[in-house]
Amino acid sequence: MWIRGGALKLKQLAELTGGRICGDPDVEITGVSGIKEAKQGDITFLAARKYLNDLSGSHASAVIVKEEIKELPASMLVVDNPGYAFAKALEVFYQKPFKPLGISEQAVICGNVSFGEDVSVFPNAYIGVDAVIGSRVTIYPGVFIGEGTSVGDDSIIYSNVTIRERVKIGRKAIIHSGSVIGSDGFGYVFEKGSHYKVPQVGGVIIEDDVEIGANVTIDRATIGNTTIGSGTKIDNLVQIGHNVRIGRNCIIIAQTGIAGSAEIGDGAILAAQAGVRDHIKIGNGAMVGAQSGIAEDIPDKQIYSGTPAIPHKTWLRAQSIYAKLPEYIKRLQELERKIKSKEA
Repeated sequence: MWIRGGALKLKQLAELTGGRICGDPDVEITGVSGIKEAKQGDITFLAARKYLNDLSGSHASAVIVKEEIKELPASMLVVDNPGYAFAKALEVFYQKPFKPLGISEQAVICGNVSFGEDVSVFPNAYIGVDAVIGSRVTIYPGVFIGEGTSVGDDSIIYSNVTIRERVKIGRKAIIHSGSVIGSDGFGYVFEKGSHYKVPQVGGVIIEDDVEIGANVTIDRATIGNTTIGSGTKIDNLVQIGHNVRIGRNCIIIAQTGIAGSAEIGDGAILAAQAGVRDHIKIGNGAMVGAQSGIAEDIPDKQIYSGTPAIPHKTWLRAQSIYAKLPEYIKRLQELERKIKSKEA
């Protein structure tokens, strides 16, 4: 249950976020809200000037902005990153208190399981032999944790997550409901008219501060490990194949599919429904547009879009031409008619 905090003065929020105030520093803030929903006492934020008109009907007592806006009647908290300051304000006013509940008698705990301090294990969770559960870990109902798996300190595993055997989950991980970590990789060889399964004997390593959305599937490696780097955030409904290596601080957006043994560099961003072929390398800081099909390596800090993916600027020009194709065809047909008329 989320607990709404008390009141703070705007100057106190400025101290917490490192911002400066334009207006009344003593205005009382009692909550955080979006622009359209904000009421007296709330603080909201302006993501860009194009949303300025939305503030005309807002009752917010203060607005988080990137730069001072003279026409705003409300007090302003000016910060370099309004989205970050908004997130910090949410943390202040809507805190989820940590109250360890211990291990439920209705949970199934197998032999030789190690627990840290202040854990919460809810009813109907299953924890396999030789598992290691760190301190302040919360495991919700219906979670399956396999043999020899470890979960780092301060991690949260939501309901109905399956974490198979020999998986390593780092500190401060968040795994949302329905995700499956460590299922068998999709590996077969064709022999004598049938598909022969290649044993998937590797593992999965999820490093620190990784968040995994709902219904994500991360396959275990054939040999070695499938690896998700620290700080990476994975949206809902993402498929990550066996032996994939994803770097640090990546963003993988919904319905993306990454085939086996692909490598994603640090800080890369894959937009929704991107598809990455096996054994492809995507460089550090690279960006892949939505619904793109990646069939070749992408260098560092490059932006690619389309299927098959090409440099984004080239893709934009191609899309502009594509939209005009009916007009071009009509003009060509007219030219053909004129040429035939002259020839006749």
